[in-house]
Amino acid sequence: MITVENLAIDVGARRLMSEVSFRVNPGDKIGLVGRNGAGKTTLTRTLSGELQPAEGKITVSGELGFLPQDPRTGDPEQLARHRILDARGLGTITQQLTKASQDMASDDPRVAEKAMKRFGNLTDRFQALGGYAAEAEAASISHNLGLPDRVLDQPLGTLSGGQRRRIELARILFSDADTMILDEPTNHLDADSVVWLREFLKSYRGGVIIISHDVELVGETVNRVFYLDANRQLIDVYNMGWKLYLRQRAADEERRRKERANVEKKASALKDQAAKFGAKASKAAAAHQMVARAERMLSSLDEVRQVDRVAKLRFPDPSPCGKTPLMASGLSKSYGSLEIFAGVDLAIDRGSKVVVLGLNGAGKTTLLRILAGVDEPDAGQLEPGHGLKIGYYAQEHETLDVKASVLQNMISVSQHLTETEARKVLGSFLFTGDDVHKPAGVLSGGEKTRLALAMLVVSSANVLLLDEPTNNLDPASRAEILDALANFAGAVVLVSHDPGAVESLNPERVLIMPDGTEDHWTKDYLDLIELA
Repeated sequence: MITVENLAIDVGARRLMSEVSFRVNPGDKIGLVGRNGAGKTTLTRTLSGELQPAEGKITVSGELGFLPQDPRTGDPEQLARHRILDARGLGTITQQLTKASQDMASDDPRVAEKAMKRFGNLTDRFQALGGYAAEAEAASISHNLGLPDRVLDQPLGTLSGGQRRRIELARILFSDADTMILDEPTNHLDADSVVWLREFLKSYRGGVIIISHDVELVGETVNRVFYLDANRQLIDVYNMGWKLYLRQRAADEERRRKERANVEKKASALKDQAAKFGAKASKAAAAHQMVARAERMLSSLDEVRQVDRVAKLRFPDPSPCGKTPLMASGLSKSYGSLEIFAGVDLAIDRGSKVVVLGLNGAGKTTLLRILAGVDEPDAGQLEPGHGLKIGYYAQEHETLDVKASVLQNMISVSQHLTETEARKVLGSFLFTGDDVHKPAGVLSGGEKTRLALAMLVVSSANVLLLDEPTNNLDPASRAEILDALANFAGAVVLVSHDPGAVESLNPERVLIMPDGTEDHWTKDYLDLIELA
């Protein structure tokens, strides 16, 4: 259970919210909604204890499971399976059992005897924590989230961002926490996994706070909605499901507009009357009372929600380049004994639109990282064409310097960019005023996405490598970005689980991983995108 009393949260000099009070009880399925940058992620990080509030009190009783947007947590040398099992303390014990069983076969009788005693003690602890039944439960959750055994037996450091994210989600779900906070849990999940997650959350007995732009997930699971209004710096609490919330919110906004119009009319009439009375000394006291009453009437009104701004995104004309700016031949990549792909050839023509398809773990992100020059292939080579200028958008925002400010990140990708020009572009991406001086590390997932895309805009790239560019975006921002991509004159290589994003791009070709097979785009490939 979580109890919040009179909470206020600041980011720098900006107040995100104030006088926020609510409770999360067992069985509550809360959808936390609001525009990108409203403070949803900051609120969840504050509830989890990562950040401290400016005012107010947060009380957490029972175990709390928190899934952040950034999956880069845990020891990179640890096996994925042990990472999940450690949510209940089983991972370390499993490792120790394996070591003890090996020592029991030692030729040294003393070593073998100690190992036998240790094995017995560890077995008792293992059983007390759930034993093989708990292991089977963890395996079931992992399987339903699209994590096969070969992935679970790999160190975390060898996994893709999408795989790391699903490992952390499996860990939280397996932890059997009393309350869960899930920030965009459907990112990197295939269609079957999303359906399974919906059913899991429906039957979950504890409290859940969900941030998600997946309308179907929210619509089917939540029974309460918290709307974070950045303009009013408040949270509107709706004790109802998603569909009723949408109707009620529209009705509330209309009510607030009508109330404000009526009260402003009455207050104006009072002030006009006061102005007439004020001219007469005998009626000055009455005039003061009228003015005070008008001000009280206006101050008691609820703020009317302002229309949310939308990032205006347009890519400039790309830098001139040759007919085929990017080619590669015989690309291969392995992590240890695990081969990701081998012998991949490709040629990206000027202005072409290519979508990379494949199941999770097929090497889509790895291929883009190699093409961007972030990683080196084990074999094969890149063949840059005349005038090649690459713009890379990483799904985990690895292109951002988290210690540098928003403005510094912008200027770093284009040395000829003046501060005024950078601020102008940032303004179109909704970074205004002091927002440009915030460190990139404190931005929400949606804000990081906007910044990374703004950096692509000023880079004048002629080949864009985009890895899940619509993750963490609200519907309005997503629509704007997809429209900009559809009208971009340069080449685009896209990796996405979003069928709408692929349709909007209208690709000419597909590259199917891990084999690297090329084909012409047809609508039939949309089914593969939804499955992957």
